[in-house]
Amino acid sequence: MAKFAKKPKALPAISTASLPDIVFMLLFFFMVTTVLRETDLLIMNRLPAATQLQKLEKKSLVSYIYVGKPRDTGKYGTEPRIQLNDVLALPRDIVNFVFNEKADRAEGERDMLTMSLKVDREAKMGIVSDVKQQLREANALKVNYSTTGR
Repeated sequence: MAKFAKKPKALPAISTASLPDIVFMLLFFFMVTTVLRETDLLIMNRLPAATQLQKLEKKSLVSYIYVGKPRDTGKYGTEPRIQLNDVLALPRDIVNFVFNEKADRAEGERDMLTMSLKVDREAKMGIVSDVKQQLREANALKVNYSTTGR
């Protein structure tokens, strides 16, 4: 009987045919789930420092109102202005803004909407009290002030 020598078996090549599919699935996943920036600030917004801070639980239920001096002082002047989303607004526009923000939410979440004031540390209190008065008229009574930690 003859002895047959066993030939060494070559390892099969790893198939890379599905690799592009996996890469594109990951790319689309991160493109869909990543939020880059929600609003472009048209005002200067240096938040005041605070010692006792409390984090908001559900940031999807927060709408921001920015108050501060405009970045483009030649076009908008030097007095503090109010920014709602991506537009500079007057205090009387806040009521419509609140109603639109509530309309964009589910019916069960409308009462849980929090209005967060991001007020520049150099802003005068008069414009802040105007904003708060308009929020009262719109029945937006959950208000907080955004600050930075020390």
